[in-house]
Amino acid sequence: MPEGDTVLQTATRLHTALAGQVLTHSDLRVPRLATVDLTGREVLDVTARGKHLLTRIEGGLTLHSHLRMDGAWRVYAAGERWRGGPAHQIRAVLGNGTHTAVGYRLPVLDLLRTRDEEKIVGHLGPDLLGPGWDADTALRNLLADPDRPLGQALLDQRNLAGIGNVFMCELCFMARVTPWLPVGRLPATTATRLVSTAKQLLEANRDRPTRTTTGPTPAVAAHAPTRARPQEHLYVYGRERRSCLRCGTPIRKVTEADRPTYWCPRCQVGPTR
Repeated sequence: MPEGDTVLQTATRLHTALAGQVLTHSDLRVPRLATVDLTGREVLDVTARGKHLLTRIEGGLTLHSHLRMDGAWRVYAAGERWRGGPAHQIRAVLGNGTHTAVGYRLPVLDLLRTRDEEKIVGHLGPDLLGPGWDADTALRNLLADPDRPLGQALLDQRNLAGIGNVFMCELCFMARVTPWLPVGRLPATTATRLVSTAKQLLEANRDRPTRTTTGPTPAVAAHAPTRARPQEHLYVYGRERRSCLRCGTPIRKVTEADRPTYWCPRCQVGPTR
């Protein structure tokens, strides 16, 4: 599931393959961009802002994409067979003499002026993996609505950018509270540690091929002593009915608006569904 760490890795791959080279092939397969041809323009930069991808192109243009739940960009060597899905799922193709980037199942694809980027990303809170990270602002944003459930507050990119459903569930487990606990009921020290832990987890996973929250990071050592075996990469996410790695109680799952939430009913205190 694409979250801040995955999006940053995608931006890095796209930047390596495309930046500094002139596009020899351009195909944007969404109706409003069907007549756009970027061939002959140089790709200047590909960067991530939270879960947003910004591909900056010569001429003051930015191709904006968002992966949401199952979108993906794949990079192939010139002449390599594309393997990211059936052709009808392709939404964008950007190619040069050495590489082709193919966007599959992209729910968001827009072309705008680079000077207008803030119109689509200016609402974001501090980026957990960005150069302008501000923990104090992120904490204030997170606690701004005391009655809001913690899980919702963590997922709101206006508070802090980069957390998706996997990290939300894992962070709530590590804080020992359920995702439905109102943020105003978090002890001040817990809220502060939660923001710090979020930063540590995304930083630790920014270059990993497999997302891991059970590894030897300061965040894990401080919040989640465990009997996890090496093959256990996550504490609760995707582990419905399996034993909690801390206490042995079966992990529970509930799905709301197509979004699954996992938690341990013994280790995590607070309201449940």
